Amino acid sequence: MEGQRPDGSGAARDPASTRRARLIGLAVAVVVIALAAQGIWSRHDAHAALERDAEHASQTSVEVVRPQKSTAGLDLVLPGNVQAFLDTPIYARTNGYLKKWYADIGAHVKSGQLLAEIDTPEVDDQLRAARADLANADANYALAKSTADRWTEMLKSKSVSTQETDEKVGDMLAKKGTLDAARFNVARLEKTQSFQKVYAPFDGIVTARNVDVGALIDAGSSGGPAKELFHVAQADRLRVYVNVPQAYALQVRAQQTAFLTLTEMPSRHYPGTVARTAGAVDQQQRTMLVEVDVDNRNGDLLPGAYAQVHFALGTGAAPFTLPGNAFLFRPDGVKVATVDAQRKVKLLPVSLGTDFGTRVAVASGLQGDEQVILNPQDSIVDGAPVRIVPRKAQGDASAAGASGATAASSAAAGGASTAAGSSP
Repeated sequence: MEGQRPDGSGAARDPASTRRARLIGLAVAVVVIALAAQGIWSRHDAHAALERDAEHASQTSVEVVRPQKSTAGLDLVLPGNVQAFLDTPIYARTNGYLKKWYADIGAHVKSGQLLAEIDTPEVDDQLRAARADLANADANYALAKSTADRWTEMLKSKSVSTQETDEKVGDMLAKKGTLDAARFNVARLEKTQSFQKVYAPFDGIVTARNVDVGALIDAGSSGGPAKELFHVAQADRLRVYVNVPQAYALQVRAQQTAFLTLTEMPSRHYPGTVARTAGAVDQQQRTMLVEVDVDNRNGDLLPGAYAQVHFALGTGAAPFTLPGNAFLFRPDGVKVATVDAQRKVKLLPVSLGTDFGTRVAVASGLQGDEQVILNPQDSIVDGAPVRIVPRKAQGDASAAGASGATAASSAAAGGASTAAGSSP
């Protein structure tokens, strides 16, 4: 019968059903293999993502900035001590009492102008006694001279002995010495008496008057300290002394121009010229003393005032600058953290220069093409992997830079460079 096997064991299977079963089994196997492959791939992908996340988390995100160099010349600003070109105290050269004074503080005086008169009764009496002694010595000398002349004439006729003649001549010479001594004593007392009048030594302003009429004047001859009568300053020309830090000492030379500004009038500039430099650096302060002469015929500047002196240095003196929050202050010195081509940290030692406010000059240690990390962590070390991210808004960065510049300024002020400069 149709549908039975030849051996009579039962109905024969339909070939289509067998093929369908095989296809179903193959499909199931493919699905199982696909699911297994998908599971393995998803695990591998998840593991790779986890490794990437771990590596990403291990890298510090940093913002970087390039060093900038100013194209304008550096305006070196240093504190200066303003002094009168000539400044002298005036003392008495004779003892007595102040009879009258003719110039008070603030008075403009000329050279040789009478400032005061001193009453010196003791000196006057000594001068009168000295003149009497001079007259006595002159009379004695005249008598001794006439006697010596007569005896010399008589010696020619052998009327007197040579011994007696020599005695008369010797007495004349002794009287001559006494006369000279009396004459010199009178001249000395006359000069002392001339000191009764006190004159101005040069054109200037009386800045102090320390005595009044009737005050006892002691020139110091009695052993006590001499008292200053007046103080006169010539203020139409001023000397301004500035201590220039060693880093800029070679860039400040004689005949170089400069100008002064005052805190109370910051917009006014007073031109000056470098008159001379000390030519050596002080071993204690590591600064060089510089004198700047300023014309003050209009009287705007006052001797003894504090001023800021501006030196215009060349463009070659303009160093690289960085924001103040880019520096690391370590026990072994100031450093900056940079990012190399392998995205790893490299610490570079630098020397700080002038503080420009939000930026600080780097005197040495940079080439200009480095990627410097902003706000580096204190724990950052060489070779640490980092990831560069875009910088924040300029306002935030400027605020951070200003706060960091304060710290950098305190370190830079360790040398004597308290200068400020024009914005780079």
